[in-house]
Amino acid sequence: MSQSQVRSVSAAFDAVAESWQPHRLATVNDADVKVVRLLGEFVWHTHPDTDELFLVRSGTLVIQLRDGDVTLEPGDVFVIPAGVEHCPRADEEVEAILIERVGTVNTGDAGGERTSALREL
Repeated sequence: MSQSQVRSVSAAFDAVAESWQPHRLATVNDADVKVVRLLGEFVWHTHPDTDELFLVRSGTLVIQLRDGDVTLEPGDVFVIPAGVEHCPRADEEVEAILIERVGTVNTGDAGGERTSALREL
């Protein structure tokens, strides 16, 4: 192991300028650890074959689900099981860390103009 493999979460968020544009911080086994800024409402979508973990670093994130909303505060973690339709909403800017299977598209099965290629830090 070398010091060059150490990544700073703070520096990673400093490098992310736009909302809803995930950036890969690291890859662990077959999962990407991504940093993302969120603001506004995303799109309703599912990830049919993979779970998705949200860890909120700052702000308040609402994960809208068809059977009720889940509100996440800084330090909260929530896992959306594979196939569960959801729509993240941030009324004020949120910094979040996502853990998803490598190759997971941010808009899942919905596609559309909000689909973003994974960016590298």
